[in-house]
Amino acid sequence: MPKHYRVRNWKEYNEALVKRGSITFWFDEAVIKQWQGSRVKNKRGRPRKFSDEAIICGLTMKAVFRLSFRATQGFISSLVNCLKLKMAVPDYTLLCKRQKGLLVRLPKKSIRDKAGIDIVVDTTGLKVFGEGEWKVRQQGYVKHRLWRKLHLAVNSQSQEIESYELTDLGVQDSEGFNLLLKSLESPINKAIGDGTYDRFSCYEEASRRKFRLVTPPQRNARTSEERKDNKKKASFEAVQRRDETIREVREQGRAHWKIKAGYHRRSLAETAIYRIKNILGSQLSTKLFEHQKTEVAIWCRAINKMTSLGMPKTITL
Repeated sequence: MPKHYRVRNWKEYNEALVKRGSITFWFDEAVIKQWQGSRVKNKRGRPRKFSDEAIICGLTMKAVFRLSFRATQGFISSLVNCLKLKMAVPDYTLLCKRQKGLLVRLPKKSIRDKAGIDIVVDTTGLKVFGEGEWKVRQQGYVKHRLWRKLHLAVNSQSQEIESYELTDLGVQDSEGFNLLLKSLESPINKAIGDGTYDRFSCYEEASRRKFRLVTPPQRNARTSEERKDNKKKASFEAVQRRDETIREVREQGRAHWKIKAGYHRRSLAETAIYRIKNILGSQLSTKLFEHQKTEVAIWCRAINKMTSLGMPKTITL
């Protein structure tokens, strides 16, 4: 029978959803003081007129309201005029150029636990440019589409995005898994992913960083003892851990093993992907890869800001 859930904090969660659509703006005093750029010591050239905080502010408004660069300049100018602030506004060309190499940190509401966190990982595709599905179905291709892969690691407790990576379409999910772990600051207790992460490289990284990897093996998976003629070049710990998972699935059954191992928490990563695409879109607006990385970072930063406003607390009936 399907499970039924009840939201325990519906009033607070409903208010948080309303706040996501609020257009009440103000500029924090700290942001106003840091709006202008400062000269960097021992660096040649003219100092930057605007700080990184000002550029991040403009790019965030562009992403949340799905504006073009020119419309973003006009939007910020109108806000500055309404608030009667005496500060300059970066133009649209500067907003575009400063995306390259911009350092964007993800806001984290939850306090990092020294004991470690549980993460769920998943991957999705983002379209860069190309024709719509209806036009392709009716008239065929005229120009080739281009896609990128977005790899996400989500905190299963707070549902915040802990790390992200944007790669080419040819990068496998298991390769993106190792990239995600490099940018994680907190210690990890458990990582949950689908069957695409059933690779020895993922198990090796889990054994090296001493956390448990929960991923279902292939249905025709064999232990190292059963494939003596086809040895994999992997560490002993990685091979041993995968063999243990295969035996557990055989003994308990795949459905029961998923419940016992907490595998279904992986759906939180799919929820985070849905949240990004539903609120911010599924198509990147910039063409250069370095700019696209910054655009995705702004997306994840905005989603974490919205998540911090409030999330539902549910119970199973």
